Amino acid sequence: MSERSINDLPEGYESEVELNNGYKPVKEEEYMCKKHIEYFRRILVQWQEELIKESQETINNLQGEVRDIGDEAERASRETENTLELRTRDRYRKLLSKIRKTLIRIQDGDYGYCEETDEEVGLNRLMARPIATMTIDAQERWELRQKLLKEGR
Repeated sequence: MSERSINDLPEGYESEVELNNGYKPVKEEEYMCKKHIEYFRRILVQWQEELIKESQETINNLQGEVRDIGDEAERASRETENTLELRTRDRYRKLLSKIRKTLIRIQDGDYGYCEETDEEVGLNRLMARPIATMTIDAQERWELRQKLLKEGR
């Protein structure tokens, strides 16, 4: 995510609450008050817009690339670059899916609360990872279960 103004919104975005430039959620405010929700919604929408734009640039670059390369080394180098680009684009696709799910959680009123425990995820965690769906403790337990399941195969 790039550092954009919280008020640098995509065309057609309808704000639920007005936020001052430079606004950041603070613990002194009620947890997941309207300002918090609007702040994270804007962050997610901006992030989504950036990822879509970058993915489109990747597609345009790959489509515009010259396919007839005579030199074997140059061809191998291009293939490696293309593979990396496609891997990055796949990560973007997965991240976009998580962002969409998070925006639905905001709409449903579940955002900011752990999917496992219903506890507050916490502002610091959400500031670092706006798509977080679990508290750190719940996330660690989930990761441990996943590791044990893989080892048990």
